[in-house]
Amino acid sequence: MLTVSNLTKRFGPIQAVKGISFSVEKGEVLGYLGPNGAGKSTSMRMITGFLPPTSGTAVVCGHDIAEDAVAAKRCIGYLPENAPLYNNMTVIEFLNFIAKIRGYRGAELKKRVDSAIAKSRLESVSDQSIETLSKGYRQRTCFAQAILHDPQVLIMDEPTDGLDPNQKFVVRQMIKEMAADKVIIVSTHILEEVDAVCTRAMIIADGRIVANGTPDELRAQDPQKRMDVVFRNLTLTGESQEDVNE
Repeated sequence: MLTVSNLTKRFGPIQAVKGISFSVEKGEVLGYLGPNGAGKSTSMRMITGFLPPTSGTAVVCGHDIAEDAVAAKRCIGYLPENAPLYNNMTVIEFLNFIAKIRGYRGAELKKRVDSAIAKSRLESVSDQSIETLSKGYRQRTCFAQAILHDPQVLIMDEPTDGLDPNQKFVVRQMIKEMAADKVIIVSTHILEEVDAVCTRAMIIADGRIVANGTPDELRAQDPQKRMDVVFRNLTLTGESQEDVNE
């Protein structure tokens, strides 16, 4: 359902993403793990069509993001890091606004908004102004807009960053409940996120994929059982797998 082929991105002399390729199938939750500055957000923005690649492409549900962007984006739900919201709107006003932008009207609009509110556990704050919400509820509101059209591919950039343990638990439960019939990519620099929700982990460092497999498979590839050290160093210091092994 999602295939990324040799995706690269340059910003002047800086090459932020260096030819990454991978695929994700329905039912998979891919943990896209790496330190800050590794290229996670840049590659996600290219996959979702928000940023044009220097070279390479992504195919979403059969649609090339460069050649057939509108069709590809219809299949994607995107939760960017620090997603913007309209603070003067209530939660339900904001979701109604998003639903109208996506072309829903009447009973179908109400159905979509009600479903997104229920899946995101927003019933208790649906009539509350967004500017008065806690960070956890603001994140859930962003999550609700990303799933409102029931996308086949759900891409989330740091969905639990800055949340307290209870809020993280709720967001992870929401992800698990939707995982069976979607492709889900969760970008994170937090190792525990991978063990909590992901069926597969992919590690990116310095714009390159340095490891790909289930957490257990990645650990099994290292006879010295040092994959925990690799994860920890990638998360805390941004070292590549080669740097850690050295």
